[in-house]
Amino acid sequence: MPSHRWARRVLWANLVAQIGIVVTGGAVRLTGSGLGCSTWPQCEPGRFAPQLHEATSWHPYIEFGNRTLTGVLAVLAVLTAWTVVRQRERSRGFRLLGAVPLLGTVVQAVVGGLTVLLDLHPGWVGLHFVLSMLLVAASRALLVRHAEGDGPPRQLVEARTRTVSRLLVPLGAVVVVLGVITTGAGPHSGDADTPYRLALDPATVSRVHALSVWAYVVGVVALVALTRRVTAGRVRTVARRLLVVTLAQGLVGYVQYFTGLPEVLVGAHMLGAGLLVAVQTNQYLSLRQRDVVVRSAPAAPAAPVPTLPDRLPRAEARPSGRRGVRAGRGRPPDAGPPTRGPAPRPPRARR
Repeated sequence: MPSHRWARRVLWANLVAQIGIVVTGGAVRLTGSGLGCSTWPQCEPGRFAPQLHEATSWHPYIEFGNRTLTGVLAVLAVLTAWTVVRQRERSRGFRLLGAVPLLGTVVQAVVGGLTVLLDLHPGWVGLHFVLSMLLVAASRALLVRHAEGDGPPRQLVEARTRTVSRLLVPLGAVVVVLGVITTGAGPHSGDADTPYRLALDPATVSRVHALSVWAYVVGVVALVALTRRVTAGRVRTVARRLLVVTLAQGLVGYVQYFTGLPEVLVGAHMLGAGLLVAVQTNQYLSLRQRDVVVRSAPAAPAAPVPTLPDRLPRAEARPSGRRGVRAGRGRPPDAGPPTRGPAPRPPRARR
């Protein structure tokens, strides 16, 4: 079984790769390279790599580079599954969670291929991004579960704080989905020839997205206020970290909107989305604690208890007759007959 330090490194590498593939996928969209490879799984018919010629642009290489990084992500997902599933002493739920990045990466490869084959349909592009956010959340949860035990969860905060944290989960999902719709309605849909894919007003969609962000910010501020007096320092730290990431993400969103959506800021906004999902997952799981379950060694088998036989053996037969009943009882057979009366006196010597 791999060591604890080696396993942590693998799990962290998986999380970084899950967020990194979001950034490289964003680079494909922002450069209009979504159709740089005309087919899937090959880049061009009969070729897995783009072919270099005079009319070749740099779009095929960007798309092919993103597909290559998907292979690296698949290797890390395999290592993650191998690291977690081999820990037989852990709970079944933890080991099943270790297989989620691998299964999700396979699903993502298929969804990405269908997105290319369907000419970057906005529905499939949005699904591709949402699945990436789910994999980021699962990878961060895997890190949290790896650092704790499998005992029953012990709540570290009061019920009101847990309620606010639960409400942030659907609010965060709404923020992510509206962000996907806003991107699809904007000029960065992934295809330079057809930049606007959704027949929606980008300004209106952006305002609705901003309203959801403000509702999320209010919830995070309330959470920080509720955790201010919590004795567990980790709960306070993670809540404040979530507030910092949320404010930074909102700031980048407003700046990119008022500066005409420059590619660099849009890419930073996509990176911030992955970081926000990871930090919120950590915050949600920080409100409880699981102790390590100490498994006792199996008890030694008890010594067998001696049992009496059902029937005792019969005693040996006693000698019969008067000799056995009287003085001859228990005498050896060669002892002779017993004497009766007093022993005879020796004769007196004559004077």
